[in-house]
Amino acid sequence: MYKSFKFLPVKRGFEIKKPRTIGTVMNVKCFSTSIEDTSPLSGIRIMDLTRIIAGPYCTMVLGDLGAEILKIERPVIGDESRRWGPPFFKGTKEGTYFSCVNRNKKSICIDLKRGKDILYELAKKSDVLVENYVPGKLGEMGLDYETLKRVAPRLIYCSITGYGYKGSYTSKPGYDVIASSLGGLLHITGPKDGEPCKVGVAMVDIATGLYAHGAIMAALLQRVKNNKGQWIQCDLLSTQVASLINIGSNYLNAGKEASRWGTAHESIVPYEAFPTKNGYISVGAGSDIQFSALLKKMNLEELEGNSKFCTNVDRVKNRIELIGILRSHFQKKTSEEWSEIFEDAPFPNGRINTISQVFDDPHIKDINLVKEMSHPTIGKLKVVGPAVSYSYAKNSVRSPPPLLGQHTKEVLRNVLDYSDEKISKLIKEKIIQ
Repeated sequence: MYKSFKFLPVKRGFEIKKPRTIGTVMNVKCFSTSIEDTSPLSGIRIMDLTRIIAGPYCTMVLGDLGAEILKIERPVIGDESRRWGPPFFKGTKEGTYFSCVNRNKKSICIDLKRGKDILYELAKKSDVLVENYVPGKLGEMGLDYETLKRVAPRLIYCSITGYGYKGSYTSKPGYDVIASSLGGLLHITGPKDGEPCKVGVAMVDIATGLYAHGAIMAALLQRVKNNKGQWIQCDLLSTQVASLINIGSNYLNAGKEASRWGTAHESIVPYEAFPTKNGYISVGAGSDIQFSALLKKMNLEELEGNSKFCTNVDRVKNRIELIGILRSHFQKKTSEEWSEIFEDAPFPNGRINTISQVFDDPHIKDINLVKEMSHPTIGKLKVVGPAVSYSYAKNSVRSPPPLLGQHTKEVLRNVLDYSDEKISKLIKEKIIQ
């Protein structure tokens, strides 16, 4: 089933002994080494020409799985998010924003226009290229898919854009909040009678990055079968519209226009956040059994026999009256008290945590989700680790976000066999940094 392809093992910080072929995965011959690497993407090299969030999030996830990520940045400037702040790390001009999506990467500074021959050479020795430039921009520099396909036929080329390569908006730059606006997310987010609201983080960027990550994994698997690279296109607006799920289906199949509900649910009551004495708590009762249990926990059993609230259909119809009663009762206790009362409840519930409470949550601490590393200039640095675990495969935080151009010499020397003299010449000509 698997075809054998020539590919040299990537150096990973331990001595690689004389290779002995033990199998082939994707385009990588697997070699027996002195240390077993259980990272699923060990040996896969990815050229990362992305900035900001969607692209870097995608490559970070792939890097956590063991891929070697070569983050190719503009000399001097680098990824724009390096300087996004405040806040900044203490005593530096490095924004904390950059650190959230750029671990497990090597930074290489190359002038894309004058250094494209270097990129061609890297493409020949890489498995994947990910970019998030406006359509046509890389084509002007000879770095589009069709050009690189001729240079490296087995390269998987993933383009992440705002609106794709077809349609009226193709030349517009893509931003999360604009895709969220055009794609309806802001229309359905916010207080019932209030203004549209953006989500607190760039969810469309993140979702697009995850779509791209999955597409790249699928393309790598397909390449095992046919030994061909291909062009993957992901865009923010398509991702957002695809993420409308039931809201989109309601309109397409029932002609129902959506509206804002705050934290409430259009079809289930109660299912929202309630103010407590010192904060908020979210509670949902998706079935009549769960609603009955909620009433018992809140000492409101007298409502069980009320015909206005017997079924969910009744509760939706009499939403305002029921929610008013529940809100009044929830405000009698603190969020912590309600959490304790609901500890063994059969219905979903959870207090609305501040960010400090999130990271102080005992469960978050128990699963060791936050990882700490040492950064060469920042010192101690913390990141939220991978959200997925495997029975034996390694999915981990291995290295901190890189300094700008930190690995340029290392990569050109070790991957492309450039001499020190050639590297010095390229630096002098300001083609690399």
